[in-house]
Parts: sequence; structure tokens; C-alpha cells
Amino acid sequence: MTAADGAAFLVDTPPELRLACVELGVSKVDAVVLTHAHMDHVAGFDDLRRFNTLNGEKVPCEPGDPLYRGLPYRIVGKPMPCYAMEETIEQMHRIFPYISGKGGANGLFRPQIEFDSAEAFSVGSVRVERLRVEHGFPCCGYLFSEGGARIAYVSDCHELPDATLERVKDVDVMVLNCLREREHPTHLSLKRALGYLDRIAPKRAFFVHMCHDFSHVEWLSRLAGTCAAPAYDGLEVEVGNGGGR
Repeated sequence: MTAADGAAFLVDTPPELRLACVELGVSKVDAVVLTHAHMDHVAGFDDLRRFNTLNGEKVPCEPGDPLYRGLPYRIVGKPMPCYAMEETIEQMHRIFPYISGKGGANGLFRPQIEFDSAEAFSVGSVRVERLRVEHGFPCCGYLFSEGGARIAYVSDCHELPDATLERVKDVDVMVLNCLREREHPTHLSLKRALGYLDRIAPKRAFFVHMCHDFSHVEWLSRLAGTCAAPAYDGLEVEVGNGGGR
């Protein structure tokens, strides 16, 4: 997501994150926001190390320095903030025990991450608020606000509590998981997802986390006449007058 002031952040770090960034031209990431620690949402976390370098600074480096590589400088990576629930942070430390805010010693190339469990925070000009969801596993959604524009993001759940529904009513964009037509114990079915959209009444909605029961064309057919459409790789959605997306 890119804010109107240019700040850019990722929501989750799925597998093949590096390939997606290359394909889609993502060259700037200032922060990461995690929904939960299932591997389809965090397996690409290690690839954040490249953005530590891109966001870092050059410092002088002379011959004789153990880190000298033939250039008059070396790059000191900048730690990246990562916002997540306490349970998710604990799980991330178990999955990636080598990650810390300091990176690796003696020039070892390791991601530098500063975890933060705040329930509400800002990334640039975007205000972020955690949303409670039920997924059968520690998980959350988020509400992103900038100016008068609001985007709600819930990638995984089988139930949205009333308090969350009230908080996301009338959002400009609702991103919601919709696994398949059949019921599922930890994800929303098509019927349940559309029922929640009726209560939320967003201006636009995009379904994510869909399985392969239907093709994209079939999803479009089933969603005809609703405010929802199936999301796809490379989709860009612009919200508000400030150019945030």
C-alpha cells in the first residue's frame, strides 16, 4: 500500500515475495503489517532484507576494514518496523530466530526488523487500526484511513464480530476473504462473505484468498450485480483524492 505522502508498506509477506516485487516493480517498502503467522502469509519474510539495504545509508569504508569490498563505502541497513499481534510476533521469532533489529554481525546479511504490537499506529500519512476477526488461529484484520478514505482488509476469517462490522461500515473498499462456495471451518464461504458485505455496505469490495473451485471468469459471473469482484495479482486500487493506493 502506498500513502499519499509516499510512504509504502506491505500487508503480509507471502511466498515468492521477491519475485512479486520484481514483477510488479515494488522498489520501496517502509514497513510491514502482519495479519498472522500462517506460512502462506509470512514465508517471504526473509526477503525483506533487500529493503533494509535500499533504505540504509552509506558509510565510509577503507581498505583494511574487515567489510571492505573494493568500494569507498558500505551500506548499513535500516531496520524496518513490523506491526503485528503479540502472538504473531512470538510465532515469527520461532519461525525466523535469526532476525533482530540489529541484523547480522560482521556484515552478515540478515533481515533487520523492529517488531511493534501496537493496536493503532501510523505509516506515513496512513492511520492503521487493528480489527478483531475469528480464524481459529491468532489473526487480525486492519482498517487503513487517510484523509476521508477508508480501506478495510480481512484476508483470513470465518467470522467477523459485531464490533468489527460496526467499525468497517461504509468503507470505501472492503478486502475480504472468500475461499469457495462450500462452507469451511476457518474461512468464509461465498454466501457468508456476501452476507457480511450486505451489512458492511462498502462502496467497492474485492475477494481474496480464493481457492481453485472456480476460474476468475466464473467468479466474475457469480459476483455480477454485487459490489464485489475477485482480486488478482497486480490489481491497483486508488482511493481518495490524495493518490493513496
